[in-house]
Amino acid sequence: MQSLRTIDNWPVPNAAAAVVRSDGALLGTHGPQDHLFPLASITKLISSYAALIAVEEGVFELDDPAGPEGSTVRHLLAHTSGLAFDEHRVMAAPGNRRLYSNAGFDVLATTLEHASGIPFAQYVAEAVLQPLGMHASLINTAHRAPAGAGGLSTAADLARFAAELQSPKLLDPGTLHAATREVAFPGLNGVLPGFGHRRPNDWGLGFEIRSHKTPHWTGTANSPATFGHFGQSGTFLWVDPTAGLACLALTDRDFGPWAAEAWPQLSDAVLAEM
Repeated sequence: MQSLRTIDNWPVPNAAAAVVRSDGALLGTHGPQDHLFPLASITKLISSYAALIAVEEGVFELDDPAGPEGSTVRHLLAHTSGLAFDEHRVMAAPGNRRLYSNAGFDVLATTLEHASGIPFAQYVAEAVLQPLGMHASLINTAHRAPAGAGGLSTAADLARFAAELQSPKLLDPGTLHAATREVAFPGLNGVLPGFGHRRPNDWGLGFEIRSHKTPHWTGTANSPATFGHFGQSGTFLWVDPTAGLACLALTDRDFGPWAAEAWPQLSDAVLAEM
């Protein structure tokens, strides 16, 4: 795909991109597909997927208590537990605000570990990474927020995950639909990191839902149904069910104004080429 070649002009040391169709077909790639990149907050998508698998396996339930008093697994996934961004400090009552929280994913990981008796990184590997053939990917347990931002992966591996997000084999399609297409705790306001306050700041269970947020890190041509995440390490993954495809880009330069400008342009170019 010609559109992917625009990453050659990005002000980054290394970049790789891929586009995956809803049937899992790889439509295009560019850049080093086997280069290992830090995922930053794209890790939350993989961690959330593992948690949803745990729900289907009966390890715990979405409405089991987890985190601050009154909070549940569902609250943690939807960033509505009330926990602060990067510390275990309660900022609001559960379900009242959309407070984006790495700390909440720390609690999610601990909850899953206690319920399953398996270390979180091992559970993710056995439940998600290994079945999808993501053999280069891992959760770095030495990271200060492993479940929320400690993932490492390649474009080739992440393309496999993007295919799973469109045609799930590890999850019931209904579970995935609820996590990615239905707003958890609708109407809540909050901050979309890097883009400021959004009213409302729609989110599913671990997956940001684009809705009508403007400006946004996806393109102006992306449908409101688009879901995914971006990472502070200069990475993004989105799935647009209306367009029937997913797009991902991995870099090794932190998110900043360059990304806020370049990512939507790439997304629009990819969609225009379809």
